[in-house]
Amino acid sequence: MNPIQGKKTFLITGVSSGFGRAFAQAALNAGHVVAGTVRREADVQTFEALAAGRAHAIALDVTDFAAIGPAVATITEKIGPIDVLVNNAGYGHEGVLEESPMEDLRRQFDVNVFGAVAMIKAVLPAMRERRSGHIINITSMGGFVTMPGISYYCGSKFALEGISESLAKEVAGFGIKVTAVAPGSFRTDWAGRSMVRAGRSIADYDALFTPIRLAREAKSGKQAGDPVKAARVLLEMIAEENPPVHLLLGTDALSLVRDKLAALSNEIETWEKVSRSTDFS
Repeated sequence: MNPIQGKKTFLITGVSSGFGRAFAQAALNAGHVVAGTVRREADVQTFEALAAGRAHAIALDVTDFAAIGPAVATITEKIGPIDVLVNNAGYGHEGVLEESPMEDLRRQFDVNVFGAVAMIKAVLPAMRERRSGHIINITSMGGFVTMPGISYYCGSKFALEGISESLAKEVAGFGIKVTAVAPGSFRTDWAGRSMVRAGRSIADYDALFTPIRLAREAKSGKQAGDPVKAARVLLEMIAEENPPVHLLLGTDALSLVRDKLAALSNEIETWEKVSRSTDFS
């Protein structure tokens, strides 16, 4: 049990910038203890300087699956049991499917899906034994809606949404909460330096995809979403007795997902007779 009532110990992946840094800073400002993963040794001291004695950095690549368990064990021994895991580490891949190498797909899933699952598996046994804990997976509105040119990214986020929802049902009886947080467009590095962009090679896609790529680059840094406000929501949600399994963040996410659900409902109704026709008589 934490010595200060309300104080929690967080493990947040990818705290060097963007959502990860905003989440970590908000938790530290609220008096919590935060262990954060960084990719470079040079970022360790920078992060730990945010709150001496309460900010702890771990140099860890979430795709180094064999290193995750030992790293979590080491940090737990140092700061105590993890109350909240925030799987934030991830990146965007942009490129039409036909032009995007298979290696890009593997890397996208290694970071966005397999790395998140490996982190969950590292903290889950202790949470189950304590009958408490909260696992938060940062997904995306791209885990609900799609658009041309980010099929690999959307695929990874659809996967993490499904894993999160299923996991929530598996661990609910142990007092463990699971929330998939799906942001819309926020002012992070997602569409900037953090995005991997596949090369162009097929002219047939120019008319469709070139305007999308240019618009995304132009919008980077001007998105409506505020990561600081998202971090505030995250802390408030952790305090909820019954937090949501899925939480959309941003007006654009709300609008686009509602449109998707309406279109899906209409499509189901249109093809309902065909759907029912496959049962045994």
